[in-house]
Amino acid sequence: MSMTDPIADLLTRMRNAYRVRHDRLDVPASGLKHEICKILRDEGFIESFSVHDEGPTSKHIRIQLRYTNEGEPLVRRIQRVSRPGRRVYCKSADIKPVLNGLGVGIVSTSQGLLTDKVARQRGVGGEVLCEIW
Repeated sequence: MSMTDPIADLLTRMRNAYRVRHDRLDVPASGLKHEICKILRDEGFIESFSVHDEGPTSKHIRIQLRYTNEGEPLVRRIQRVSRPGRRVYCKSADIKPVLNGLGVGIVSTSQGLLTDKVARQRGVGGEVLCEIW
């Protein structure tokens, strides 16, 4: 089975893991997923992540999920915006704050993956990959 949308796969695995209250999850590794995890960690949506080698051909990323003191998931909603069948591109001025700035949009720009806020500050647009709040 070939995966046509690895980003949607990552987001779905995270959504499902939060739904059943797992502490961590493993996803197949890629450079793009690594960058997405870095942004999620820096923005406080996940505790941490690490890359694990399982031989020369297979790597996976282990993600430590984060919950509130009451045991509620920190991620309320996580959704794919731009999909292989329908790409969504925005100029920097058109990138809208997610949930009035409470959430985070991840944008793929010429300067790498950036949050929606940083992309607006730097004046760069790009493909809006996903939104999390």
